[in-house]
Amino acid sequence: MKSLITRLLLATAVAWGSASAQPVTKVVVPFTAGGGTDVYVRLLTAELSKSLPVIVENKPGASGNIAADYVAKSRADGHTVFVGTNSTLANNTVLFDKLSYDPLKDFTPVTHIGYQPIIIVARADAPYKTLQEMVAYAKANPGKINRGSPGAGIISNLAPLMFERQAGIKTTHVPFTGDSQGIQALLSGTIDIHGTTITGPLPHIQSGKIRVLGVMDSKRLPQLPNVPTFKEAGYDVEAYAWYTLVAPAGTPRDAVDRLNKAVNQVLAREDFIAKARSMGMEPRGGSPEDLGKYIHNEYDRWVPLLKSLDLTKSTY
Repeated sequence: MKSLITRLLLATAVAWGSASAQPVTKVVVPFTAGGGTDVYVRLLTAELSKSLPVIVENKPGASGNIAADYVAKSRADGHTVFVGTNSTLANNTVLFDKLSYDPLKDFTPVTHIGYQPIIIVARADAPYKTLQEMVAYAKANPGKINRGSPGAGIISNLAPLMFERQAGIKTTHVPFTGDSQGIQALLSGTIDIHGTTITGPLPHIQSGKIRVLGVMDSKRLPQLPNVPTFKEAGYDVEAYAWYTLVAPAGTPRDAVDRLNKAVNQVLAREDFIAKARSMGMEPRGGSPEDLGKYIHNEYDRWVPLLKSLDLTKSTY
């Protein structure tokens, strides 16, 4: 028995030594520690660390541009990756006069890691309970509905704006500097509806203080099985806050594939999916090619809309 234990300990030490000898992969998050995206990334990297050395580094600031620039200029060896989002890989090209990186040329796609469909929520005492009723009310009362968002250039404003144009209505947009401020304004009755994702308002939805009018996804959310999608309500609208892993341009394909495989194995696990959904995130994986096409499609979809808004820095 003693000999067996000795062999097991020796095998464990050898395995640990081999793992620790691998270069560490740094996952750069463009937000502060403790936020929703950071928590999700840390959930993912905690599972990844069981098969490869990985750490999270937070580099917030300038709407994600600081982190994006840092990774774009990092060594293309597969050991530094960036959590790219709608803002850093598309919208910021319009919202800033000049970026120090090119979102379409300076990164190599690795894989999608998750998304959150945009939802529109209303105060519980609003005179409408469905999207159709809200549209009818807006048409009968032009400009009377005050609609909040976390900022003018953020997807949770752009998607509701796209919906309004399709539905032929107009609300009064009230931009905030973050999602929590908008939710508090909704709870206090300062605004009537709010564009957001499920994470922030979920406790208030569950308590009945906030009502969800619709989900901008191809399917209903598991957390909100009774809430119809926009398509079910008759509006062809899908929009997401999405999260990806991208590496510096020129990263070798074998390094990209190694990380892609490891991440996708975690994302497919039922226990991981359950944990992700408990925080309002929908895991999503896929190939580097899938992600590359997705980023280009999202860029082509939202950047022209942003340009048409003629935003100034004072509005977001």
